[in-house]
Amino acid sequence: MKMKRVGAVIAVAGVAVAMAGCSNGPSSGGSTDGDTITVDMWAGSEDDTAALEAQIAVAKKQNPDLKIELRTAPWGDFFTKLTTNMASGNMACVTGMNSGMLASYTSGFVKLTDADLATAGLAKSDFADGSLEILSNKGDMYGLPFDVSTMLTYYNEDQLAAAGADIPEIGWTFDDFEATAKKATTGGKYGFGIGMGDFQWQALPIAQSGVQPVSKDGTLQLTDPAFLKAAEWYSGLVTDQKVAAPVASASDGGWGENQFTSENAAMAVDGTWNAVGYLNNDAGFTAGLAPLPTGDNGNLSLILGSGFGIAESCENKEAALKVLGSLLSKDSQDYIASSGRSYPARAESQPLYFESIDEAHRDQVKAVFEAAFQDVQGQYVSDNWAKVGTFVQPSLVSVYNGQDSMSDILDSAQQQFGK
Repeated sequence: MKMKRVGAVIAVAGVAVAMAGCSNGPSSGGSTDGDTITVDMWAGSEDDTAALEAQIAVAKKQNPDLKIELRTAPWGDFFTKLTTNMASGNMACVTGMNSGMLASYTSGFVKLTDADLATAGLAKSDFADGSLEILSNKGDMYGLPFDVSTMLTYYNEDQLAAAGADIPEIGWTFDDFEATAKKATTGGKYGFGIGMGDFQWQALPIAQSGVQPVSKDGTLQLTDPAFLKAAEWYSGLVTDQKVAAPVASASDGGWGENQFTSENAAMAVDGTWNAVGYLNNDAGFTAGLAPLPTGDNGNLSLILGSGFGIAESCENKEAALKVLGSLLSKDSQDYIASSGRSYPARAESQPLYFESIDEAHRDQVKAVFEAAFQDVQGQYVSDNWAKVGTFVQPSLVSVYNGQDSMSDILDSAQQQFGK
């Protein structure tokens, strides 16, 4: 995935690919005539538009009897329009979806079966281990992923070396993390950039506790003792250990990532989708990456990503499935992998991603990705998960500034949204 502006609030995990330019008009139910299938996806830049159109071209070549129309909108507008279109039964036949947003839109999508995958020319075995969980909810599969991502630790090797701190590596522990962060907190610089985005702040508490803030059945469990303890430890990196700077404002959604790229912090947690951007950073420092550290309960990481589903309201499901299959075909997945834009969900296409990486970084990226994706778990979300994030994220400023406690904020969120 091509790096977006470092510091943007990643409410998607990247995560997801931010794919194309501006809206071509309101999304429709996917047909101007019986042979037209509309594909809706969120959008970000002209370069991303070209990438999406290249994948649509693959679908058109593989389905010459169909008319396929691409419609896009910026991330926020996309979901605003999707809410309206779902309520009116007017969703595009093939609609983009992100793992963190799915719970709010399941009623608009078809539950995919093995027979549906066969119609699309796909099989579950085509996809990387764990990736089919990305667009599944409570045991049902509502879409198929086009990319996969997880969270990593990024580090400034120059800054760590100057401080005499150990370099993070595969298999490092939370004790190692603390030692490195403490040693690198020197000379007005901090060892770690504290996270504000959902995935950025939750990644280390999840890894340390081995517990997600939502159970597999969709029950909110922000006050689970293990997760709560790890979350309090995380906020304590600012308030107790003082190895991270407090956040200036709730509008600083990418605080930790920006602290890292501006060389004010030696480490930060962010998604695999930004790996290339960090390694080739504009500041010119030597950057590296490692999996999340391992604690007493392992180092649980989430597999994140985005993909496409079929709208319940689609009048030509069979044609839509064929388009879906083409968008996730080897040709399409090979394109996004070889361009370095995204780490594809299709297993056989993944090696091409590493070939796209600069030779100086290729071996490290490959080793770290393979280690980080070994024991991943699909993200569990509650029905009102988006509201939880909207409540917690701005409250983190007061937590990091010592005005509120993490336990009070999470307890309040649990009481409000846990029913």
